[in-house]
Amino acid sequence: MAEVDSLGFQVPDDVRLKLAELHLELSEGDITQKGYEKKKQRLLQPFLLAQQAQEVQVSSEPSPQSSAQRRAQRRLTREDNRYHSEIRTEAVMQALASHNKKIPVIPHSTKRTSAYQGNQRHRDSRHESSSDDDSVYDEEANRNFHRGARTRDSGASSSSSFSDVNASPRHSDRERPRSAAYVKYQIPGNTSRQALADVMQSARHSQHISQPPDVTNNAKSSRQADRVGRGVPSVRVAGNVGMDIDSDSPRHQGKVAAKIQQLMNTLKRPKRKPLTEYFQEDDDALEAPPADPNAPKPEGSTLTPVAGDQLVVPSGLPRNLEAALHRYGSSTYKALAVTVLDQNGKPSVNLTYGKLLSKTQKVAYNLLNKVGQKGEVPIKPGDRVALVYPNNDPISFIIGFYGCIMAGVVPVPVEVPTSRRDAGGQGVGFMLGSLSCNYALTSEACLKGLAKTANGEVVQFRGWPRLSWLSTDSMSKLPKDWQPPPKASEDVPAYVEYSTSKDGSTVGVTVTRNGVLGHCRTLTVACNYTEGEVMVCVLDFKRDVGLWHGILCSVFNGMHVIFVPYSLMKVDPASWMKMITKYKASVGIVKSRDMHWGLLAQKDHKDVNFSSLRLLLVADGANPWSLTSCDAFLNAFQPKGLKPEAICPCASSSEALTVSVRRPGRTSSSATGRGILSMQGLSHGVVRVDTENSLTSLTLQDCGQVMPGATMVVVKVEGSPYLCKTDEVGELCVCASYTGIKYWGLQGITVNTFQVQPLNGDGRQTGDKIYVRTGLLGFLGPGGLVFVCGSKEGLMQISNRRHNTDDIIATVLAVEPMKFIYRGRIAVFSIEVLKDERIVIIAEQRPDCPEEESFQWMSRVLQAVDSIHQVGVFCLALVPPNYLPKTPLGGIHLHETRKKFLEGSLHPANVLMCPHTCVTNLPKPREHRPDRDVTPSAVHVGNIVQGARMAWAQGRELNTSEEDGDGSRKHQFLTEILRFRAQNTPDHILFTLLNSKHGQSGKSWPPQVQVQLSMSCSQLHKRAERIGNLLAEKGKLKPGDHVTLLYPPGIELIAAFYGCLYAGCVPVTIRPPHPQNVTTTLPTVKMIVEVSKSSAILTSANIVKLLRSKEALSVVDVRAWPTILDSDDLPKKKLTNVYKAPTPEMICYLDFSVSTTGMLAGVKMSHASATALCRCIKLQCEFYPSREACLCLDPYSGLGFALWCLASIYSGHHSLLVPPSEVEANPAVWLSAVSMYKVRDTFCSYGVMDLCTRGLGTSTGTLKAKGLNLSCVRICCVIAEERPRIHLTTSFTKLFADLGLSYRAVSTSFGCRVNIGISFPGAACPEPSTVFVDLRALRNDRVTLVEKGSPHSLCLMESGKLLPGVKVAIANPETRGQCADSHLGEIWVSSPHNADGYFTIYGDESLHPDHFDARLATGDLQSSYARTGYLGFVRRTELTQSDGGRHDALFVVGSLDETIMLRGMRYHPIDIETSVLRSHRKICECAVFTWTNLLVVVVELDGNENEALDLVPLVTNCVLEEHYLIVGVVVVVDPGIIPINSRGEKQRMHLRDGFLADQLDPIYVAYNM
Repeated sequence: MAEVDSLGFQVPDDVRLKLAELHLELSEGDITQKGYEKKKQRLLQPFLLAQQAQEVQVSSEPSPQSSAQRRAQRRLTREDNRYHSEIRTEAVMQALASHNKKIPVIPHSTKRTSAYQGNQRHRDSRHESSSDDDSVYDEEANRNFHRGARTRDSGASSSSSFSDVNASPRHSDRERPRSAAYVKYQIPGNTSRQALADVMQSARHSQHISQPPDVTNNAKSSRQADRVGRGVPSVRVAGNVGMDIDSDSPRHQGKVAAKIQQLMNTLKRPKRKPLTEYFQEDDDALEAPPADPNAPKPEGSTLTPVAGDQLVVPSGLPRNLEAALHRYGSSTYKALAVTVLDQNGKPSVNLTYGKLLSKTQKVAYNLLNKVGQKGEVPIKPGDRVALVYPNNDPISFIIGFYGCIMAGVVPVPVEVPTSRRDAGGQGVGFMLGSLSCNYALTSEACLKGLAKTANGEVVQFRGWPRLSWLSTDSMSKLPKDWQPPPKASEDVPAYVEYSTSKDGSTVGVTVTRNGVLGHCRTLTVACNYTEGEVMVCVLDFKRDVGLWHGILCSVFNGMHVIFVPYSLMKVDPASWMKMITKYKASVGIVKSRDMHWGLLAQKDHKDVNFSSLRLLLVADGANPWSLTSCDAFLNAFQPKGLKPEAICPCASSSEALTVSVRRPGRTSSSATGRGILSMQGLSHGVVRVDTENSLTSLTLQDCGQVMPGATMVVVKVEGSPYLCKTDEVGELCVCASYTGIKYWGLQGITVNTFQVQPLNGDGRQTGDKIYVRTGLLGFLGPGGLVFVCGSKEGLMQISNRRHNTDDIIATVLAVEPMKFIYRGRIAVFSIEVLKDERIVIIAEQRPDCPEEESFQWMSRVLQAVDSIHQVGVFCLALVPPNYLPKTPLGGIHLHETRKKFLEGSLHPANVLMCPHTCVTNLPKPREHRPDRDVTPSAVHVGNIVQGARMAWAQGRELNTSEEDGDGSRKHQFLTEILRFRAQNTPDHILFTLLNSKHGQSGKSWPPQVQVQLSMSCSQLHKRAERIGNLLAEKGKLKPGDHVTLLYPPGIELIAAFYGCLYAGCVPVTIRPPHPQNVTTTLPTVKMIVEVSKSSAILTSANIVKLLRSKEALSVVDVRAWPTILDSDDLPKKKLTNVYKAPTPEMICYLDFSVSTTGMLAGVKMSHASATALCRCIKLQCEFYPSREACLCLDPYSGLGFALWCLASIYSGHHSLLVPPSEVEANPAVWLSAVSMYKVRDTFCSYGVMDLCTRGLGTSTGTLKAKGLNLSCVRICCVIAEERPRIHLTTSFTKLFADLGLSYRAVSTSFGCRVNIGISFPGAACPEPSTVFVDLRALRNDRVTLVEKGSPHSLCLMESGKLLPGVKVAIANPETRGQCADSHLGEIWVSSPHNADGYFTIYGDESLHPDHFDARLATGDLQSSYARTGYLGFVRRTELTQSDGGRHDALFVVGSLDETIMLRGMRYHPIDIETSVLRSHRKICECAVFTWTNLLVVVVELDGNENEALDLVPLVTNCVLEEHYLIVGVVVVVDPGIIPINSRGEKQRMHLRDGFLADQLDPIYVAYNM
């Protein structure tokens, strides 16, 4: 008969059956979603056409029959009523109502639309569909049923697809527009006395001096090609009082800033009473929070062991399982042993006891006699054999299982491995390997379905040992006279059952033959099993209750078992009830999940008759939330003959097997029990009765009595097995003859689990009995009733309180989740963060769930859990449908989910972190007490008393005799030296500009280096004269005028610089605007031009054209520029008179740069300072006209400018110039030039070094084969103004060691604004030294030296060697007292080439004495120092300098201006960023900054956008663990978003401004609560 399908029209039964089979194939993963849709369309096409022709009007209110048919086509889910509680729902509603009155709105995390689309697309691409728990039945038909859920152990499958998942996305896919530039200049306006040098002052460090480095944007740095166009940093001119970095008044009132303020308001709400005790920073580890003194404590007496009834074994039972097989296989050989329902629900597959016996004997014979004849390893009694059978084939499994038992072989039942949905399969493989399994038994159909290699062999599954696969369906015949060998002992293993421990590892529980016999006898007595009874079993027959009752006890008692496959339950949930009615079965083995499904199948209720049923065994009765399902099932089916005493919950354990079972048929008042208990008391481990209508109560039902012949005790959950008190919750332990005896091959944990001897309060043993831990938490009630309120697997110990995952799930489900998530797809577990467990909730959300609404639901869940359980949720995440790993029966694989969460591969769609609420054991914030400050003189006296050496160091003395041979020594000006060289060595090549040469066929590899331009002394002199004439004649410039030099890195920049000096002008080098990013880079140029008071701009024709382009005119009007002079259009006549400054103290040039904090500062360099700097570099590196040096860095400021433009003129050495842009295009060009010219000394930036490390990591072999050799390199120095990046330099050294690069060659330099060259590697200097310091001490402004590998250790490398004539001292930045050796302080420097001061707009020199003429309060009181604004320390080493003295190493820790003050401690951003980079492999870069006392972490994701939210928990966790800081905001962006300057330094403040102005276009922004 045709029936109405869920589509609303009639289809014949055969088509409906084909649709159901098709749906099943999809659920099992046998076909793809696309294939399913195609086949379904093909089947329904004729009926769709007929439907359209007839235009049948379908009623909006479906009939009960049509609703039932719709349900029949849907996949079943675990909407378990056992998780539903009216009291819990009422409690949650009250809690949420109270929260809504007083809680400010929580800021909603933001997600880029494309990220959401990416999730949708990724979701659609998966072939498996979700195991949702609401999509089974029509909600109209089930509105009278409260919905619940079960996560881990219930077995809903993944079988249905979602039509709305496959709908087109809400937005079309398009390329994401690049983020707009975030340029915000702040130039002082009417503040007449504010000057550039005020960059050194901020409200946070008013007494410290700031450190501003290099000009800004398109840094030729690592991944610079990505960075161009992503946004130019904002640049702030020093002196604006309103520019305080940590100012609480937000300057940007954009969307992001408003959300941060919203977050701050949320964090200000009153939290639970803080802990009274904090651990101190100096402690080795965080202390666990102290116990609550007001917590309830157990008051009862110590529990005595409770014994069950005496085990009276009925006469006539078989002596063992083999005897049972022989008895029933010979005397009642036609009696049915097993019946399996097919996919139509018909009992078409049967196995009689006669067939079972004969097939079992055939398997046993083949195992012992036929295997191993072809040179294979034979199977002997006692060997372990894996049993791999699908869940719908119990007949093949029972034959294989008993075949092994009869042969004396130990069967190990496991799940069928698949190439996809085999979560936890690696653990099973490890267990099989430890069991030394060489063979696997399976059925012919299963063997054909396993994945095969090209030659037809079964593939090697991940983690599995190499197995030989045997089919029990194709074994040779049994000889008539064959008999199984006699068993040597009954204490040998009978079978091994796999189990999963709390940490997710798979273990094998060994059960002996005696144990099997004892278990069967005990269950026979407890359940009153008799021969010929009919049992209906829905459970997994390979393990646990399904194995014990459906496979072992059934054969032991000669019963008939009807197995209902799980795949059928998904289509027909009432099939097991129909079988009980049809066969008049007396026993049913189910879970509360199956009872709940049966309740929902209302169409089939009219035909159900339970009058024959005497025992309905509820296998998961130990779950506290199974009570509701039991009660609802009884109420619905009591009129159908179901007896109340027939419902028998039981408790089981893989280790102790059956723990307890309620006896069927008992009706006395002491036979059952219920208790309404306080959840508050249970969280403290005590039993306290609560009132029935309490909002925080938990109703428990008993799981039956102690088993016959067994004894039970309750012991402490942790520590030694002390007996609990009568009103105390502990772990149930069983002493019985049938328990497991060990974990195979794991002796250590076996003793703790299987050999427990309980102790009295005084530590004495209670007796000689050995108990087995069950893993169940509960207590023993009156009359030996067993009450279970949780399991160790689901136990979460948080701040000395216990919480059960099932209780948390029940609370989550009480927050009306139907619109947002699938009820049965929730995972709850805990992770350890800061020495305490934290709750994590993961749920699968519906595909059509609006993000705003789901976020609101998440925030309500947090409030509900906080109110009901008084515990905070650390992380709540929603994943797309079908993303959670599944068990073989479709339930959530909790351990795999936890593993994916911790490794960052879960790919959630929404994340809400709440560390502010949960983490209450942070160290106490450090308080600065000015009244307790020690004076610098007292510290100085203390150092003297202790014999400490004062922290100072100096380079070697400047010796004039070293330069006597060089005629340039007598000149004081670089212009004079250039003219001297042009006269004496006119043809000597000073500069050669190199680039990479590419053939016509494309890029050659490795690149061929070619000379783009060379310039001798004479050529440079003449070019400079002509440029000087251009400035004087055409530009009408006078001596002292400032001229901006706007050139790309090259020789023309050098010529322009000396042309300015020839004309008496003061040059200001500025990086030109980027041609592909004019709109964002040009404003920076304009600002520096204005701030430097430039009278003219000297540049090339290309840049003149760029400044007058349409794109540039939209940003800066060409009339706003000063006079623009084109150096490509020079007059032919030269300068008549070269200008000479009256004194060497006159300004030579201005050095402008932007610091990483976004502050622009310019310093004045006099002719004397410039010459002295060149002289120091020459002496340190031993530069002479015969030497060559290769430069690959930006020449616009600092030491990079000095090396590019000045050093060669003074020393006469040949400089090979490689623009960093060439390295971006071809990373090998720099090293190829070094190798080709056999350069001894080469200098680069961190950006160039990073490009080479990343770009040439896999090409060193090719480079070596092409002849690239770096053995000539003596010095490879990184020019930097920061702490040495030891990880990068080490990686570079190791990578290119194969090319001959010496590990001693790679080193770093250090300079800053007040002195651009403090330390520099030298030719005769010892190799750089390293030390390890304690990070915890460092954040407290102390230096504690530790050993390599110590916890919290940080490796620091010496920042080069001090230049000749340089003296440094370490001073307390606040008191100005000189520090002792190895003490942290500010680096002060004294040298002939210190800068002459800041260039200020208004000529204000008020900061000059403090920054350039500072005096120590103690120690060396006579010397004048410049304050660098960098923290560091000096340490005397064992190395010997060239002068014979011991070497004093200078270690730079970081800029004072960049440090972050949080919780009273000083953090260096690089340390936090290093931790974040280690947290996930997809994080390619990160940067941190603070805003309104919130720590903001920006990470670049090098992966798919759907991986963005994986980073949020990992970033939060690692910063908490390593730095004791709570991250306020996590921002996930695309690669290249974090701005980096020319030295490879992160522009964190520019990034902050872009974030607050909402200009980053982030993939995801998470606001941690």
